[in-house]
Amino acid sequence: MNSLPPNSTAVTVQQIARPSGFPTRDRFRFVETPVPEPARGTALVENLYWSVDPYHREMMDGEFTLNAPLEGRTVGRVVASRDPGLVEGALVFHRRGWRTHAVVGPDEVQLLPELPGIPPSAHLGLLGGTGLTAYVALTRIARLRAGDDLFVSGAAGGVGTAVGRFARLLGVGRLVGSTGSAAKAAYLTEQVGYDEVFDYREGAVADLLARAAPDGVDVFVDNVGGDHLAAAVGALRERGRIVRVGTISQYNRPDTPPVCFDHADFVEKSLRMEGFLVRDHGDVRDELYTFAVPHLLDGRLASDETVVVGFERIVEAFLSMLRGGNTGKMIVKAADA
Repeated sequence: MNSLPPNSTAVTVQQIARPSGFPTRDRFRFVETPVPEPARGTALVENLYWSVDPYHREMMDGEFTLNAPLEGRTVGRVVASRDPGLVEGALVFHRRGWRTHAVVGPDEVQLLPELPGIPPSAHLGLLGGTGLTAYVALTRIARLRAGDDLFVSGAAGGVGTAVGRFARLLGVGRLVGSTGSAAKAAYLTEQVGYDEVFDYREGAVADLLARAAPDGVDVFVDNVGGDHLAAAVGALRERGRIVRVGTISQYNRPDTPPVCFDHADFVEKSLRMEGFLVRDHGDVRDELYTFAVPHLLDGRLASDETVVVGFERIVEAFLSMLRGGNTGKMIVKAADA
């Protein structure tokens, strides 16, 4: 599909088959319908920005309903309303994404402030679920203390870059990351504030981490799992903390063997490992805004985004993200946004 149909047409993306390993384009289809009319108590939103996220890959294995529009985090503008709480022209966040238009009720959306100088896409990145994940990981789960040394796997992704930037503002000590290319490693050290970043493709992760952090680390924020998790267990100091955010290494490899590490380390070093779902921490969103917005406005905080223009490229963007084609948050932007 090379171009969008006229504005009188709505387009949704549907999953039509379960993937086997890495998903391919033939597992999706674009479906055109008339733009829906909002019923009483709802509003029609024209979507402007879409988030494509690693968790979508997990949901493709069973949670997404086949032959139905896919869900996803989205920012759009109310264009027709039959609810007094959803004013036409309002900018909103909702999860009825992977479509050009959505009919939503007031309980399905979050009204967003329009912040001069901050693009709406930030509500999917640093001010959205990605940023909230990073902020909760550092402040609620790891309870990062000033001077703590931190290791982040998948450091060039949306969460990894947000963790790095937030950690710097929170007073982190030495900041170490892993990524999949020399170019991304350079970006992280030159732009995001990482002290040391290694390309995990260059050798055994445990050896690479030992060279990057020879004195160990206090906290590990894990987006990858697998050999990164095993290496971090060995590198953590006494009372080290592991925050489990994701397991990218397994998403397209269902037969990946279990992680092997020395379980005695957890007792002998008094380690703690905890995972979480960001949806359980919506009460922290206002705190995230209070923390991040002033820094975005004064330039101390920047958004790391890879932007793909055109809704017709959303599947392409998703597959590219799964292959590491993004630096920072992968976002799809409507051509006329």
